[in-house]
Amino acid sequence: MVNDQVRDHYDVVVFGGGAAGLNGALMLARARRSVAVIDSGAPRNAPAEGVHGLLGREGMPPAELLERGRAEVRGYGGHVVSGEATGVVRTGEGFTVALADGGSVRARRLLVASGIVDELPDVPGLRARWGRDVLHCPYCHGWEVRDHAIGVLASGPMSVHQALLIRQWSADVTFFTHTMPPPSDEEAEQFAARGIRVVDGAVASLEIAADRLVGVRLDDGTAVARQALAVAPRMVARAGFLDGLGLRPVEHPSGMGEHIPADAAGRTEAPGVWAAGNVTDLTAQVGAAAAAGAAAGAQINADLVAEDTRRAVAAARAPYSAASEARNSEQLAGDSRHGL
Repeated sequence: MVNDQVRDHYDVVVFGGGAAGLNGALMLARARRSVAVIDSGAPRNAPAEGVHGLLGREGMPPAELLERGRAEVRGYGGHVVSGEATGVVRTGEGFTVALADGGSVRARRLLVASGIVDELPDVPGLRARWGRDVLHCPYCHGWEVRDHAIGVLASGPMSVHQALLIRQWSADVTFFTHTMPPPSDEEAEQFAARGIRVVDGAVASLEIAADRLVGVRLDDGTAVARQALAVAPRMVARAGFLDGLGLRPVEHPSGMGEHIPADAAGRTEAPGVWAAGNVTDLTAQVGAAAAAGAAAGAQINADLVAEDTRRAVAAARAPYSAASEARNSEQLAGDSRHGL
């Protein structure tokens, strides 16, 4: 990735060069704001072959989409910098961002779009297949595995819901309880009604042949033929660098992981800091993340306009205040001379 020369001060620093961060930066750059995107170069969707559910860009490789986004941000004067933030502190009316290379940059406002990390169950072979035939989102990958023999590995509170969703794409779905409790009576009834098979026992490994998933092997040695496996990972916000602002990830209400809470406009509880994309919305796909980034960018610009206006009014009043003070001083001096 081409690296831009970093300045020492920007209107806005954006953490994360994914869809949310780049679209937020694009809105800000088009609003003639100085903006820098700090991108670690590790997008969550890198293993995927294509982006789905994004009108006009259906199936585009993630790397190509991001490269186009970076070029668009740069086209309006924004900077995209390869690097990583290690800390942020509030300084005066803005922020100072510490970078991993030892440098630092100041900003008036911050947009956190650093995304999340998917924590997967500790099953040998699982991580290597992630984004290929091991998947998590049927809306992202369901079409590609339609009518396949699909397994669902129970890993959290959303696994039953995930299995029922996957059933929309295939009639051959098997639910592996793994290390989780078995389905409740109500869930078991739902599975039976939808023809979803339940297999008890921990999953020991994946069976791979010719670089394809062909089955799931249990601890007792039983092998169950499968062509794809769905897993609900625990999703954790990449936000450790925000500790200096007292802004820390909290458990998401869904139980799916941790996120940085933000309101509908993207404002976090830390003044001057906005969040967009998966770092705050764990289920946002690329289109939703990009839209949230654009909305946050517009909100940040409006906030800066309000601050710029306050400063301009104060500056405009200053000469009148100085002249008034001078007149008052002259009046007082005159009164003193006349003994008043």
